[in-house]
Amino acid sequence: MLSELMNFLKACFRPRSKRYVHTGSDSVGRQEGLLWYKDSGQHFSGDFSMAVVQANNLLEDQSQIESGSLSSHETGPFGTFVGVYDGHGGPETSRYINDHLFPHLKRFTSEQQSMSVDVIRKAFQATEEGFLSLVTRQWPMKPQIAAVGSCCLVGVVSGGSLYIANLGDSRAVLGRAVRATGEVLAIQLSAEHNASIESVRQELHSMHPEDSQIVVLKHNVWRVKGLIQISRSIGDVYLKKSEFNREPLYAKFRLREPFKKPILSADPSITVHELQPQDQFVIFASDGLWEHLSNQEAVDIVQNHPRSGSARRLVKTALQEAAKKREMRYSDLKKIDRGVRRHFHDDITVIVIFLDANHVSRASSAKFQNISVRGGGISLPSNTLAPCGTPTEAGNT
Repeated sequence: MLSELMNFLKACFRPRSKRYVHTGSDSVGRQEGLLWYKDSGQHFSGDFSMAVVQANNLLEDQSQIESGSLSSHETGPFGTFVGVYDGHGGPETSRYINDHLFPHLKRFTSEQQSMSVDVIRKAFQATEEGFLSLVTRQWPMKPQIAAVGSCCLVGVVSGGSLYIANLGDSRAVLGRAVRATGEVLAIQLSAEHNASIESVRQELHSMHPEDSQIVVLKHNVWRVKGLIQISRSIGDVYLKKSEFNREPLYAKFRLREPFKKPILSADPSITVHELQPQDQFVIFASDGLWEHLSNQEAVDIVQNHPRSGSARRLVKTALQEAAKKREMRYSDLKKIDRGVRRHFHDDITVIVIFLDANHVSRASSAKFQNISVRGGGISLPSNTLAPCGTPTEAGNT
């Protein structure tokens, strides 16, 4: 027991360069300091690449790629599910989504025996209801969980269609080849729900005409009720159910007046894109990436380099931009530990899926082995000895 504890403490205080261990395979991903990555893998419709870099004390971004059967029956439909969950206020909601959203989707797909917008919407709704139940149970012991939430970006490739569902401000961007010129254009596929966008503020005003303070400009940032930037999410129950917006919730989250209807929504924006032979790849990423890179810049990086390592390359470029903005070297930024690192950039998650036309078109496959990969990072239990992991106070996006 003592030797195990000593090994654990050595791992905590070991110089970061020693944490990176080259392995012969990339089956589960690799760790390099606060960066986790899986440079290449095979999904139902082509290759994929994943990377996650941690900035918060506890990693609040969660992500997954599931490929093969998309229902509880192995008869299909078949395809690929991608999820990026950007948590805020803590990791509880994003972790909950990572555990429950895809199983809900498989259940509804089985019931309807097909993939559809309705299936995806029901999976989101069931996940939201499940997390509300969790908050209700934990409220007496852990009331701050009412102020924890998560953005939720999902992509499903199935039967020649790409479904994109989104809550919050993560983003999915398609790289599409232009036959005439050979260039690859960036096409944003997801609708975002951030109060910095004028149409989102207008939507909030139209839904809450009686509330002149539904969006407030604080420190040059638009926030819903002066508290949170996003208008849709899973969780954030304190802005959906008035009974959770009271003591003992921290005063900074409590509104002066009780509200009669939910302020935030869990209803995702869903689009269906019929895949074309010129559709090359899709980049799914939390807003930590898009804070530093434009859609076209990200697409150019993927297009102009080998497929393997695409996600890691995007994360590294974003970190180099973050360092440049602070007039520091990238090598120095990498030395800053989690928690403190959040002052320089957010947790960043990137998943790139490549679309091979001959794979996308196939309707079913009994030969394809189901795969399931979750984005990793130094994500230790909250009761771990310091300095390895200390829980953060609930905050807001």
